[in-house]
Amino acid sequence: MTREPITEADIAAVELQLGRAPRGMASVAHRCPCGAPDVVQTMPRLPDGTPFPTTFYLTCPRASSAIGTLEAAGLMRDMEARLSSDQGLADAYAAAHASYLSEREALGHVDEIDGISAGGMPNRVKCLHVLAAHALAAGPGVNPLGDEVLVALGAWWKSNPCLG
Repeated sequence: MTREPITEADIAAVELQLGRAPRGMASVAHRCPCGAPDVVQTMPRLPDGTPFPTTFYLTCPRASSAIGTLEAAGLMRDMEARLSSDQGLADAYAAAHASYLSEREALGHVDEIDGISAGGMPNRVKCLHVLAAHALAAGPGVNPLGDEVLVALGAWWKSNPCLG
């Protein structure tokens, strides 16, 4: 996984995407095909000292909105039901959890969130935004449910410019 250093243009783009100043950005973890950051890697402890388990943070408002629609349609519930009945999926999701923890630990150890990843991993499906962000940052085959979210999203960036 390649992580890109943050530029002033990246900070400005993420601030525009979020509608607020970004906090604790460590790197750009993935870029939209338009070139803008769509996932940032965040430090496990924010500058104000708050523990922050969400290492991969989805910043693209278009993707976030589309994922919200998927959540409202019950995709999390369906995924969680499959997780409880498909041992292969459960094992792959547990491996995604371990990958997530390893990536965060490489940024620094925070006792308060030790062993806690994000998105409900390894036993639940709690946030599709986090799973999609992890899948974008890690690449295909690391987070099976995140990969499924990305397939369900389709090409969210194609309708018009992301930062336009």
